[in-house]
Amino acid sequence: MSATPSAWDDRIARWRDELKLFAELDDVHWVPLAEAENETGVSRSALRAWYRNGEVRSRLVDGPHGPQRLVPLDEVLERAERSPRIRRRAEREISLEAQVALLRRRVDELELRLAALEGRESRE
Repeated sequence: MSATPSAWDDRIARWRDELKLFAELDDVHWVPLAEAENETGVSRSALRAWYRNGEVRSRLVDGPHGPQRLVPLDEVLERAERSPRIRRRAEREISLEAQVALLRRRVDELELRLAALEGRESRE
């Protein structure tokens, strides 16, 4: 027996409403593990280790596809900040972003110089 797409959409919408209600009730932004992973860059296995070791809270709720593990996003961010390995990885990513920005600027400058040279050659 399969549910119609609208029934699934309704179930997912109810689940999202429940997540918002959790956040409003205890002023904590609870997110599924996948979202915590995407937002923080922390692997799912590290998140699992953290909640199993009591380093971050978690709760199990009914989700649209069965039980869903939630963690407080702020706690995950705080715990990630204390991890030297995760901090180094974030710094490398920031460093890479800065390098890409510098390279883009350099390419833009070279394109302007090339256009000026081409313009000078066409006038001669």
